[in-house]
Amino acid sequence: MAEVDSGISEYDSLRRPDGDAPLSKKALKKQQKEAEKAAKKAQHKLGKDQQSHADVETEDYAKDFYGNLPMIQSREKVDRTLHRVSGLTPSRADEKVWIRGRLHTSRSKGKQCFFVVRQQKWTVQALVSVGDRVSKQMIKFVAAVSKESIIDVEGYIRTVPNKIDSCSQEDVELHVEQVWVVSPAVPRLPLQVEDASRPETEDALARVNQDTRLDNRVIDLRTQSNQALFRVEAGLCKYFRNYLEKQGFVEIHTPKIISAASEGGANVFEVSYFKSKAFLAQSPQLYKQMAVCGDLDRVFTVGAVFRAEDSNTHRHLTEFVGLDLEMAFNYHYHEVVDLIGNMFIAIFKGLQENFAEEIAIVHKQYPAEPFKFLEPSLILDYCEGVHMLQEAGVEMEEGDDLSTPAEKLLGRLIKAKYDTDFFILDKFPLSVRPFYTMPDPENEKWSNSYDMFMRGEEILSGAQRIHDSAFLLERAKLHEIDIDKIKGYIDAFKYGAPPHAGGGIGMERVMMLYLGLDNVRKTSMFPRDPKRLTP
Repeated sequence: MAEVDSGISEYDSLRRPDGDAPLSKKALKKQQKEAEKAAKKAQHKLGKDQQSHADVETEDYAKDFYGNLPMIQSREKVDRTLHRVSGLTPSRADEKVWIRGRLHTSRSKGKQCFFVVRQQKWTVQALVSVGDRVSKQMIKFVAAVSKESIIDVEGYIRTVPNKIDSCSQEDVELHVEQVWVVSPAVPRLPLQVEDASRPETEDALARVNQDTRLDNRVIDLRTQSNQALFRVEAGLCKYFRNYLEKQGFVEIHTPKIISAASEGGANVFEVSYFKSKAFLAQSPQLYKQMAVCGDLDRVFTVGAVFRAEDSNTHRHLTEFVGLDLEMAFNYHYHEVVDLIGNMFIAIFKGLQENFAEEIAIVHKQYPAEPFKFLEPSLILDYCEGVHMLQEAGVEMEEGDDLSTPAEKLLGRLIKAKYDTDFFILDKFPLSVRPFYTMPDPENEKWSNSYDMFMRGEEILSGAQRIHDSAFLLERAKLHEIDIDKIKGYIDAFKYGAPPHAGGGIGMERVMMLYLGLDNVRKTSMFPRDPKRLTP
C-alpha cells in the first residue's frame, strides 16, 4: 500500500495562505523577520521570568536603607540631628550619627565601597560593606552615585589604626548602614573638585585654568582652599569693622547711583536714569565727607565700588568691595595716618591668631611666604621712596607718580632693608591726587596725602581733604570739574566743616596680597573685569 504523505510540500510552503501564487522574495524576508521577532520576544519573556525567579531567591534585604529621597519640599519635619563632619573625633568612637555632605570620591571593590563625604572644608572617609544591614545591591547603588551629589549617611564612628592623610578627619572613619541621595549631581561635571584643588607646585597641565574655574565658580568655590580663603576674607571685614567701632566710628551706607563722577575723569560707568543719565559711584568719598560735616565725626562704609577702567591686570577689577573710612582730626592729618596704620596691624594680628588653619590650607594649594609687618607701621616720605628707587637705578624725578614696576621694586627694597611687607608712603605730589586733596602748606608741589602698600602694591589711597568751600571750589575749577554737578558737595562745606582725612581700601586686593596670591580674581567671589560679566 502506498504511503500517505500528510505533510506540506516544499512548493505549498511557498504559496500565499489563500492558495494563490507563491510569495515574493520581499514577502519572504518580511515573514522571516516577523518570525525572528516573535522568537526574540519569547526569549525575552523567558529571561524576565527567570530573572523574576532569581530576584525572589535573592531579595534585597537592605532596600529600606538606601535610595533616592523624594525632593525636600518641607512637607514634614524630621526629628533627626545631622552632625558636623568637623566634630567626628576619636572621643566619639562607636557613636552612631547622621551626617549630610557631598560625595567627594568613591571606589568600590567586591563586597565593599569606600567613599569620602565632604562638608565645606572638612572630609571624612566612609566604608559600606556587605553585612546584615548592607546588601550587594546597596553596594552597587552607592558606587553609582555621582560625585558632588548631596547625601545623608548614617553610620558608626570608628577609630582607624593608621591616619587617613587624604581627609581632614584623619583618626576616624564612618562604618555606614544607610545612604540616601538628597540632591543628585549630574554625572558629567565641567570640572572636578580634586583637579581644582591641585597645588600650584604640580604640573600645570594637571591644573584647572582660571577661566574654567570662574566660568564654573559654584563648583570651584567647593575646594578646601576657597572654603578657607573666603572665611579669611570674612575675618578681614570683621576686624576692619571691630577696630573702627572701638575707635568710635559709625558705619554708614552711601548711594551707588550718583549725578556726577565722584573722582572726576572718564573712568566711570554711565547708566540710564529715567529721562536723564547717572553714574555708578567710583567711591563713597563725597558722602563720607558730608557725613563728617554732619557731625558724625568718624565714619566707615563697606560696599561696592565701580571703576570703568579697561585694565586687564592681575590686580584690577571693574567692581570691588571698598572698605572706606573718614574722620575728623584735631590738628594734624597724621592723627588719621597713625590710626589707619594701627588698624591694619589689628587686622593682620587678628588673621594670624584666629585664621591660622585657614591660611595654612590656602598656602597648601598656593604656596607663599608668611606676611610680615612692623609695629608701629613703617612710614616713609614719598621722596625717601623715590631716592631708594633712584639708588637702585630707576630713572624718575621726585614729582613723578610711581609706576606699577616701581611700586613692586620699592616693596622689595623696603622688605630687604626693613623686613616688612607693609609700609606707608606720605606726601605724594599734588599733581597726581584728586581735586579735594589738601596741598602741603609749605610747598604746593606736595600734598597731605598718603598711600599704603602690601608686598609692593598699593592697597589704600588717602589724604587730608579740603574742608574750606571757597578753596575747594577753586581746586575743582582747576581740575575742570562741572561745578553744577557737585554743588551739593561743595555747599556742604559752607556751613562749617571740621578738618578731616581718610582713605579707601580694596578688600580683594588686600586679601590677595596678604595671602601672597597672584591674581585678585582669586579673592573675588564672582569677579567683574572688562572681559567678565558672568556668572
